[in-house]
Amino acid sequence: MSFGSEITNTLLLGKDEILHQQVLASFPLCDVTEEDLTQNPLFCKLLASLTQYVDKTGLTVPVKTELDKAEQKLHSQIHQWLCSESLQRGLQEMIQDNCVRKHHTTVPPDQSMFFETMEKCLLLAHYVKQLDSSSTANWGQPAVLGLTPQNLMELTPIKLNVDRMKQGLSRKLEKHLKDKCLTLLSYLHPEWENDSEGLKVIKLPHSSSLLDKEKKKAESLKETWWENLIILQRQTQLYLSELTKCIQVLQTLILDHRIKMQTDLDHRKLDYLKEKCELVLQKIKTEMLEIQLETYTADTISAHQKIREKLESELKALTAEKQAIESKLSSFEILGKDFEGLANEYFRLRQEIEMKNWALKELTQYKNK
Repeated sequence: MSFGSEITNTLLLGKDEILHQQVLASFPLCDVTEEDLTQNPLFCKLLASLTQYVDKTGLTVPVKTELDKAEQKLHSQIHQWLCSESLQRGLQEMIQDNCVRKHHTTVPPDQSMFFETMEKCLLLAHYVKQLDSSSTANWGQPAVLGLTPQNLMELTPIKLNVDRMKQGLSRKLEKHLKDKCLTLLSYLHPEWENDSEGLKVIKLPHSSSLLDKEKKKAESLKETWWENLIILQRQTQLYLSELTKCIQVLQTLILDHRIKMQTDLDHRKLDYLKEKCELVLQKIKTEMLEIQLETYTADTISAHQKIREKLESELKALTAEKQAIESKLSSFEILGKDFEGLANEYFRLRQEIEMKNWALKELTQYKNK
C-alpha cells in the first residue's frame, strides 16, 4: 500500500508541476511565482480555468476582438493621414526647391506659373479648411474677419492655369518623390551611388525592409545602451563606495604610521638638538679660550689662576665658617626668646668694649706724643 501511495503522490506532483508551468506560461504578465501556486492550489486552479476565457495580456476574448478592430481602424486612419501628410510635405518641398532654384538660375515662365498656381491652390485649401464651419475643430468659433470659404474660393487662380498645373502635377510629384527615394537609398547604401538609375529603382523596394532592420537594430542598441548605462551607474556606485572604504583605510594607516614615525622623529630630533647644543658649548669654550689667549699672556693667566685658586680656597673656608655659624645660630634659636635678649646684650657690651678699647688706644697714643 505504501509503495502504491508513493507512486500516486509522484504522479500528482508531476501533474501539479505541469499545471504550474501552463499557468505561468498563460499569464506571463502576472507577478506570480511557482511557489505561490504551490502554496495556493485553489488559486492555481482558478487561474487554470481562466485560461480559456482570458488571453496572455489579461483581456477577455470579446474585449480582445474589439481592441483588434480598434487597432486596425487606427492603423488605417494613421496610414491615410501619413499618405496625405507625405503628399502635402512633398508639394511644399517642391515649392521650396523652386524658390531656391529661382535665386540661382533662370526659371522658364511656364514652370514659374506652374509652381505659383500650385502654391496658391495649397494656401486656399489650407485656409478653406480653417474656415470650414463643418470641421469639429472650428465648431462654435466665429469666422475670422467675417470671411467664409466662398469668399476665398473667389481668389482661385484662372481655370486654365489650374488645369495645366493638374496635368503636370502627378508627373512632377512622382519625379520629386522618386529623387527623394533614390537619395535615401544612396544614404542607406553609399556603395550603390554609382549604379544606374534603373538598377536603383529595382533595389528601391528592398529599402523598407532594410529600414525596418535598421530601426530594430537601433532599438536593440538603445535598450542595450540603457542596460549598460544602468550597469555602469551601479558599478560606479559600487566603485565609489569601495573607493571611500579604501580611502578610510588608507587614512587610518597613514595616521597610525604617522604616530609611530612621529615618536621616532622626535627622538632623533632630540638627539640632534643635544649634539648641536654640546657642539655650541664646545665652540663657546673654544672662543673663550681664544679670547683669553689673545687678551692675557701666559704669566698673567698663571697669576690669575693662582689668585682664583686662593680666592676659591678662601671662599670654601668662609663657606665652612658660615655653615658653622649658621649651625650655632640654629642651636641658639632653639633656646628661645630669653637667649635672644642675652645675645643682644652681649652684642651691645662687645660694641662698648670695642669703643672703649679704641678710646684707650687713642688716649695712649696721645700721651706718648
